[in-house]
Amino acid sequence: MASEFKKKMFWRAVVAEFLAMSLFIFISIGSALGFSFPVVGNKTSTRSQDNVKVSLAFGLSIATMAQSVGHISGAHLNPAVTLGLLLSCQISIFKALMYILAQCLGAVVATAILSGVTSSLPNNLLGLNALHREDSITERSLPATTIENAKDIFILRKIPIPELGKPIQAIVLVLNFIHNKQSLSEGINAGQGLGIEIIATFQLVLCVLATTDRRRNDVTGSAPLAIGLSVALGHLLAIDYTGCGINPARSFGSALIANNFENHWIFWVGPIIGGASAALIYDFILAPRTSDLTDRMKVWTSGQVEEYDLEGDDMNSRVEMKPK
Repeated sequence: MASEFKKKMFWRAVVAEFLAMSLFIFISIGSALGFSFPVVGNKTSTRSQDNVKVSLAFGLSIATMAQSVGHISGAHLNPAVTLGLLLSCQISIFKALMYILAQCLGAVVATAILSGVTSSLPNNLLGLNALHREDSITERSLPATTIENAKDIFILRKIPIPELGKPIQAIVLVLNFIHNKQSLSEGINAGQGLGIEIIATFQLVLCVLATTDRRRNDVTGSAPLAIGLSVALGHLLAIDYTGCGINPARSFGSALIANNFENHWIFWVGPIIGGASAALIYDFILAPRTSDLTDRMKVWTSGQVEEYDLEGDDMNSRVEMKPK
């Protein structure tokens, strides 16, 4: 631990995690918030297409950041991934803690900036992952401009306008639909939402471990792209059920800035269980390692034998999403 603490490359890696996480959150959550800034003239935009757009934004931003800082920090960008690599004995406990701290701080900073950028958006919860909320929109909370544009929102989202007697009730209905987009879907309870988060995170961490396994010589494609597609796949699965967390730092940033931690535990416990399960299953069942476990566990206190070295001779080796 002391040896890592004194190395410049260690702190460069921590800063890289913070910076990459900030960019990732700003781009991905910003894309999700675009749902509430519809272009009325775009008649092709639907809820399904928005899910694809958001999923691709998350996946491509992860792939881009991984390619950008993977050679510096490994580009974990997710506490669940960091935990998986820790249990796989690839990083030290100290590095894992500092990475998770940097990831959470980056998510908070990016979400705070987004809060300022989207300050004109009413009832903006900044991509909050949560259960159904009771603080629904009411007639009193609607600004005049929102009421005037409500018809366009109905038409754009292709939502039938119900005959409720009072037009204002229909306006409240559609805005509550948008307002609750990032919450658990109707009919999904906390346990079911937890299961979705576990499965979605499991496939992500499994992909990270498999594509960055240095024992493999059959990986000819891009590891960052493969991991980015795994992130997109998780969102395509989970958005309609939980809003898709699979990243506790991402969920924490939104919860802190929105000041809403109700049922926030789901988006920590689910990814932690999923990430830990993927690491244990990959290392002990799917691709067991030949080295002695006690020797590997020494990494937890001393760190990797080989640290990142941007000035080394092995600059052409594959270091994407993993330490050298």
